[in-house]
Amino acid sequence: MSCAVELHKVRVCYDAFCALDGIDLCVGNGEALGIVGPNGSGKSTLLKTIAGLLRPQRGTICVFGTEPLRLPRGTIAYVPQVEAVDWGFPATVRDVVAMGRFSHLPWWGRFGPVDRALVEEAIEAVGMTPMAGRHIAELSGGQQQRAFIARALAQQPRLLLLDEPTTGVDAATEEALRIVVRAVVARGTPVLMTTHDLERVDDWFDRLMVLDRRTLALGTPGEVAASGAYSAIREHTHTHGHLRVDHDPHEGHEAHPEVRV
Repeated sequence: MSCAVELHKVRVCYDAFCALDGIDLCVGNGEALGIVGPNGSGKSTLLKTIAGLLRPQRGTICVFGTEPLRLPRGTIAYVPQVEAVDWGFPATVRDVVAMGRFSHLPWWGRFGPVDRALVEEAIEAVGMTPMAGRHIAELSGGQQQRAFIARALAQQPRLLLLDEPTTGVDAATEEALRIVVRAVVARGTPVLMTTHDLERVDDWFDRLMVLDRRTLALGTPGEVAASGAYSAIREHTHTHGHLRVDHDPHEGHEAHPEVRV
């Protein structure tokens, strides 16, 4: 498999704290990779690094054969977590989605019929047409998430990065987002998505990565389940809300069966 996204021995640190260490990864075109792990495991850091928002202290990253920052504008669409967005910004849903087209316009350019059509198509794809004129601050968390995913779709990226898009959404919204993601993948676009939701990973993803600063497991959902890393994530996140490979046993959990590499 040729790699649309390739990482080799990547280390990313915040001052003395290393959020990622020794990450190797290859994601092909038309592949959906799910990234699971506890809070603080480096999931968001991984996406930001691939997007070019963070620079690794060690290792190499290639996206479509080059460094992320050398790619043409609009090549990568990154959708952050809902809480990372300033929802007081005075914009409607349509305004937000239209921002996805800015990378395709020259600085003197104006929106044309094609741009407007792509904006409306993206809004419809996420089921937000009835709310297109509403201010984003008036929306629920799930609706806000859909608006930002629509912005990414309107951008027509070659790579889509989603940071926990299903957090706080209802079942119907989650299913709508899954359909959108699989449609994007079917067109040949690679999608990397972080999630805490360990249900239905077979329906969402072609492969699954279990991350806790290092790669604990990587393979099909079935392969990851067989490795034991998947069950460790399920047990600890459902019972304790965390998973760490670098802490001592605590009361009620004397053994930590995490898979180490």
